[in-house]
This record gives sequence, C-alpha cells and structure tokens, in this order.
Amino acid sequence: MDDRNRSFAGKVALVTGASSGLGEATALRFARLGAKVVLAARRAGRCEALAHRIREAGGDACHVRADVSRAADVEAMVQATLDRFGRLDCAVNNAGVAGPMRTPLAEVEEAQWDAVMGVNLKGVWLCMKHQIPAMLAGGGGAIVNVASIYGLKPSDVGHSTYAASKHGVVGLTRSAAADYGQQALRVNAVAPGFTRSEMVDPQRPGAAEHYARMVARHSGMRRLGEAHEAANAIVWLCSDEAGYVNGAVLEVDGGGATRMY
Repeated sequence: MDDRNRSFAGKVALVTGASSGLGEATALRFARLGAKVVLAARRAGRCEALAHRIREAGGDACHVRADVSRAADVEAMVQATLDRFGRLDCAVNNAGVAGPMRTPLAEVEEAQWDAVMGVNLKGVWLCMKHQIPAMLAGGGGAIVNVASIYGLKPSDVGHSTYAASKHGVVGLTRSAAADYGQQALRVNAVAPGFTRSEMVDPQRPGAAEHYARMVARHSGMRRLGEAHEAANAIVWLCSDEAGYVNGAVLEVDGGGATRMY
C-alpha cells in the first residue's frame, strides 16, 4: 500500500457493493491511505479476492457476505466489523441494482419495484440504522451514500424505479445529516454520472454508441467516468479535510450537460 499519505491510519472503513466497480475502487483507495477495510457484497468470493490483494500489498482487510436488503445480514455485517476491528469510522453505502430499463412506469412489475427499493433505498436505510450507533459509540464518523445523477433529475424514459430509489437516497442522506450533525457524525452522498462498471460496460455489443449518446447528454466532458474518480470523491468526503461538509450531494459527472441547442 502507498504509505506516503496515511491519512486514514487507525480508522476502519466499511464498503458495501465492494466486489467490483466503484465499491472496489473505493475500498482500494481507503486501504492505500491506511484504513482497515471491511468489504461487503453478495459475491463473497470476489470480495475475498480483493481482501487478499489488499493484504498482499501490506494493508488490512476482510470480507463479509451481505445482502443489504436483509436486516439480519446488515446487522451481522456491522457486528462483524466491530468484532474484527473494534470500531467503525467510515461507511460507504454503495450496493445497488439497476432494475428495469426501457420500461414505462405503468409496465413495471410490483416485484421489480420491490427488488430495486429493497437494495437501493431500504438497503441504505438499514445500513445507516446499524452503522450510526456503532459510529456514535466510537465518538462519531462519516457516511457516504452512493446516489446518482438520477437522484437529482428525471431519468431517461423507462428507468423510473431506479430514479425514484436514488431520489430517496438523497432525501435519506440530507435528513440523516440533520439528525446527527451535532454528534460528530457527518452524512453525505455522491451522485455519479455514467461511470465504467459492470452496469456501464461500453464493451458490450452495441453499447458503445448508446453510452456515447448518454455522455453527450449528461456529461460536459463527454466521456464516461472512471471508478477511481468517484472513489476519490467518496474518500475525500470521509476525510478530515471535509470536516464541515454535511448533508451535501456531490455530483461526480463531468459537469452538467444540459444544452440550449
């Protein structure tokens, strides 16, 4: 691990959805800055492989299998963090699913709605419900919830369920920030734009043209974001450098691209 900047030395960070993409990049960034990292996801094998990489590089990490839509899993995840490291300082609630796409609202099935809300919204609430007491017991901490640009504006046609869930994440974040800001616990969110991941993969057949159109509409830089770019913003929000940032929603999208032409 890079020991030139050990700003998170002695701190413990928990990252959900850590098996790939933005979650993986965030976990690696924490580890490089000296944090002990707990990797949580449904795909335990991938998390264990990432934990091994971190340990091989001189860091300290462990993995916990968790489905954030299940209260028992989330409670066990936080307890496992405390059992292993004795405290929780930072949490990144990143686990999420895309849900139905190109499906008009009235055609979304109830089971599809429940599945998206269970992970994207209820999952964030459950995580904070158990993370916050653990942090308060240790004197405070920082939480970053991963929303989306679609938590701040309408989605493209046929993606209403995802947008509704991410709008909910923004509301939860700002409300929790008000609830706990006077107790040395900060809660913020990031709103990534289209960022390379398993969900956003321009290498899939026909996907390159689709994402070219999307970034032309949604990114002033007209390119996809990289996972490490969002990770850098997340880790900064957890750092002491962001000590007076609370209830913010930081857009990491290359700049808004709404145009008058």
